[in-house]
Amino acid sequence: MKLTKKLSIIVCSLTTALVSTAVITNAYKSVAQAEGPELITNGSFEVDPLADPNDPSQTTPNPNVTGWTKSEPNNPTDTPGVNTSGIRISNSANTGNQGLSLSGFSGISSISQSIPTVRGQNYILTFYLASIEEPPDVNNKVQVLIDRKEDDDKDGKKFFSSKNIPFQPYTKYTVSFKAKGASTKIEFAYKTSKAFLFLDDVSVKSTD
Repeated sequence: MKLTKKLSIIVCSLTTALVSTAVITNAYKSVAQAEGPELITNGSFEVDPLADPNDPSQTTPNPNVTGWTKSEPNNPTDTPGVNTSGIRISNSANTGNQGLSLSGFSGISSISQSIPTVRGQNYILTFYLASIEEPPDVNNKVQVLIDRKEDDDKDGKKFFSSKNIPFQPYTKYTVSFKAKGASTKIEFAYKTSKAFLFLDDVSVKSTD
């Protein structure tokens, strides 16, 4: 079965690229040109090694993502050499050598980062998203949450939302927002139960 073969490749191999790196532009909002310096740390997911450094066999995809905070309330606790985290470094990249694979057991998982901002300043967030889910096994959801507080509902600060994304190569999405303070939390919340989503080249810059 084609989907099963794809899943086998991504879970078991650290050398075979899976998702096409062709880019299809799909701007979520029409926004001004970004001009400021890069504010995201490790948005290309190239900082960490592909293999889990805690796995002596060096065959488990790395769950460590420098600069980002993971939240996986429905996943078991990570054990060295055991593939339990649904958020891992992947060799399926939009640019460079690595991206981030997103999967989960159930419920909503997320990855987030707080960046320095200026109150009232406009910013542009860009990111590239790919999916390997194929009909009839398509059941996923992705949201971009800006400055969500811990006591907010997951839908409370939603700037982008997409549901049931079928197979697609890395596709560009663009979101604009205005900062409300000196620090802004950028969060990608997702749910996928059938296969994998992939994230790469996350960027935030200020506009004029």
